[in-house]
Amino acid sequence: MDLASFLPQISGFAFTIVSFVAVISIIVAVHEYGHYIVGRWSGIHAEVFSLGFGPVLCSRVDRHGTRWQIALLPFGGFVKFLGDANAASGKDADAMAEIDPAQLRRTMHGAPLWARAATVAAGPVFNFVLSAVIFTVLILSSGVARDPLTVGQVIDLPAASTGEIYGLQAGDEILAVEGIKVPSLANGEAWTRFTDAIPMEEVLGYRVLRDGVEQEVAGPVLSPTLVRFVAPRSAASDINLQPGDVITAINGAPVYEFSQLREAVEGGNGAPLVLNIWRNGAEFEETLAPRRTDEPQPDGGFEVKWRIGIGGGMAFDPATETVGVGTAIGSGVAQVGNVIQMSLSGLGHMILGNISTCNLSGPIGIAETSGAVASQGIDSFFRLVALISAGIGMLNLFPIPALDGGHLVFYAYEAVTGRPPRDRVMQVLMTVGIALVLSMMVFSLSNDLFC
Repeated sequence: MDLASFLPQISGFAFTIVSFVAVISIIVAVHEYGHYIVGRWSGIHAEVFSLGFGPVLCSRVDRHGTRWQIALLPFGGFVKFLGDANAASGKDADAMAEIDPAQLRRTMHGAPLWARAATVAAGPVFNFVLSAVIFTVLILSSGVARDPLTVGQVIDLPAASTGEIYGLQAGDEILAVEGIKVPSLANGEAWTRFTDAIPMEEVLGYRVLRDGVEQEVAGPVLSPTLVRFVAPRSAASDINLQPGDVITAINGAPVYEFSQLREAVEGGNGAPLVLNIWRNGAEFEETLAPRRTDEPQPDGGFEVKWRIGIGGGMAFDPATETVGVGTAIGSGVAQVGNVIQMSLSGLGHMILGNISTCNLSGPIGIAETSGAVASQGIDSFFRLVALISAGIGMLNLFPIPALDGGHLVFYAYEAVTGRPPRDRVMQVLMTVGIALVLSMMVFSLSNDLFC
């Protein structure tokens, strides 16, 4: 391999690493800051706030006596409170014995139960808040499709095989397609009936309202074989499909409607497909093999599907309008809830053996996903941050010793019995918890390497 062909791979690898570090650093910083700031508000002194583990690259001590540092290994972080033995907030019995009794209140282990519980719970809560804020900002910045449906931006598509020129223009209000009235976008059932009723033809007749005058113009199918989104680590990403590409044929058979593409992929049972791809006026061929996926269903179960890893959309970008802040916040919080629900469902089905454990990614998979998503734009990057942040917040609440959820279980025991678990019992449980966490990390890493 010569240098000219090798440099782009180095650049791509560096971009992936930088994207991964950026994603993890944002999520960890917010999580640990939650612990830190609520601990400080609760009267618990933080000795160290660290982004990363291992050798310290740089640090400074603030006016509160907390050392803020960045360490070499960017795979997590921690807040070490006064009286902690380690990053997992285990009790340092020797240090606690030497602390002035007047200072015990400032330690994690000498603070009131409510202060300890609030400090521990704050990490996952801040992760959920981060996700909700990102989702809310994305909704506010992108808006929602204007109702009635209006053309925002016309997408460049290959000319119809009939030679007819498409006549849709930005600002056109779509009144009807092939004589079928366009329903309100808010009515999901009516919209589904509308799209199902549209004839599957390469060129359709649109009735539009343009500058106050109704006109009949020609337009493409409402849902063409246009690539709007490429899933990271998918069959489509392996052949470098890009947003804006149009798939014009599969195994030599012309396709122009997205449902035709879906039927060809799902009906092939994983057999390789030869795709004709139109990109910026030029056509070329690529071959890929659809991959099996376990997709969630409305009833909470999963169904095996064959996918190539692309998302479609309409033949034009709909014009958008802004939404109220309250509506955006409600939608953002709802999206966090959906992420948590689907994550729990997926983990449950993996444990029961209903779906493949290969659905669980490790650091390599997250890094590859981070790089691929970041290359698709800043909105996609922050959406990934929101998704992973919600997932990490959820995982940290699992009742496993060494995780935040494990500490909360210990505090619940203390609240019920009036005394904390014995130090020896805590040490054993913390060791078991750390072993479980490390085992999960090794398992997810093996998925990255061998699935």
